[in-house]
Amino acid sequence: MSRITMMIDPGLPTALFADVIASHGEYVDLVKFGWGTALVTRDLDHKIAALREAGIGYYFGGTLFEWYVVQDRLGDYLDLVERTGATHIEVSNGTIPLDQEGKAGYVRRMSRYRPVLAEVGYKDAERSARLSPADWAGAIHEDLDAGAELVITETRESGRSGMARPDGHLRDDVLEAVLAHADTKRLLFEAPTKDLQVELIRALGPEVNLGNIAAADLVGVETLRRGVRGDTLLQMTLPRTVSLV
Repeated sequence: MSRITMMIDPGLPTALFADVIASHGEYVDLVKFGWGTALVTRDLDHKIAALREAGIGYYFGGTLFEWYVVQDRLGDYLDLVERTGATHIEVSNGTIPLDQEGKAGYVRRMSRYRPVLAEVGYKDAERSARLSPADWAGAIHEDLDAGAELVITETRESGRSGMARPDGHLRDDVLEAVLAHADTKRLLFEAPTKDLQVELIRALGPEVNLGNIAAADLVGVETLRRGVRGDTLLQMTLPRTVSLV
């Protein structure tokens, strides 16, 4: 899988959401209903109808999965997945006290019901900073072995945690370790900011899978992929043998 663009819905007004999908749905492969917004969105069924009509997959953020798990209500979570027809399940341990081995166990269990997107990294920036490059690579490998279809690399909605540094740029040591142990087609990089989008496209090319893209940034990301925005224009259009110096 490549060139996936995952849009995050942080609770957009229903009419605006439908307009975004109608106007730019061709640039969206997956929609994540962020954290627990699905539980407080009155017109969730209307949003889902728009996604189904456009043929776009959708799922709930890993925080909602964790909310059910920590209350020992996994059955209720699966009922929600079935009732809404969610196409994927995100499994994460970004907030609750669930170790990597336990998370991988949930990946195995949930993959019996839906394709699983497993997230690596923590919401807390200090906790994520303590994860070594080897920890990242090992967790990704374990989640893929457990049956995850894709592994998401955490940066939060701010783009300043997880695989990203507090200054908003990638942790190069982590990226290098991850790329040495995993096929990029099995990774979905959270890139909510233009800086991260540009860094990842420059490093991994236009086919890189990008997530947590805001509705307002869908067209901008597509132009970055195509090299019709200044940040990636030369990389995408000039032959590698050409020098402007």
